[in-house]
Amino acid sequence: MAMASATLTIWATAWLNGKAAADDVLDALSTLAERHDVGAADDTTAAETDLPVTGTFPAPAARLLAALRAQGADAGALALPAPGDPRGLGGGGALVGAALDAGEASVFASAGLALVPDAPADDVLRWTVYPHAGGGTDEHVGIGEAEQALTEAIRASAATLAELDVARERPDAHDALRARVRRAPAPRWPDGMPGRSLRVLQRADEVAAILDLASADEPGGAVSASAAQHRADALRPLGAAVRQARRAAVTEAVRLLAQPVTRP
Repeated sequence: MAMASATLTIWATAWLNGKAAADDVLDALSTLAERHDVGAADDTTAAETDLPVTGTFPAPAARLLAALRAQGADAGALALPAPGDPRGLGGGGALVGAALDAGEASVFASAGLALVPDAPADDVLRWTVYPHAGGGTDEHVGIGEAEQALTEAIRASAATLAELDVARERPDAHDALRARVRRAPAPRWPDGMPGRSLRVLQRADEVAAILDLASADEPGGAVSASAAQHRADALRPLGAAVRQARRAAVTEAVRLLAQPVTRP
């Protein structure tokens, strides 16, 4: 449930703006995976960023931070694409396909770069650096509006969740939900992380866990294809509200962390 791209976006923004040390960023990333491998998606990006091409010997996460600074990054943005909704990815190309597969990306438009995570092995997170052409940014949705939309989507979906009756189909539903929460790595955030962003991210994570459970097949695969499709259609608006809430929470955190440090 702790999105790798949200963690990188917020912590890298804090570091780029003098609000965190590089070691703090690396420590925060270590809560997601013990090892982080970094590579560029193509030869041109590799040459521009001084990173190895993906598939060769990878670079550590510290090299990724150095590449962001060298390319003029100042503040990041969280992209959470879904089929038919590639906002924030700056056009087409390999980036869109990779980010759709991952369901997330960390975009540093000022540096012309986007970073997509995937997990090729246990306790390993691989970051592939893609060129980002700019544009394609999400329309601004304030955190208050996104929080309210999530609340309304939860209310609207309550009848659907009751109709699907996940607890009946999954007698272990509550235990399974608690287990998902326990397995999620506890995120660390920089000083200055706004409390409202924390609250919205936590709530979105809780709703996302319920969605994951509600979307899962009944044990033994007893859910018919038509019932599974009905379930997916009914829960799609709630999933969209979760993505919007997460993007707004990260955008608000980035906005505050990117403000100049005031000296006494």
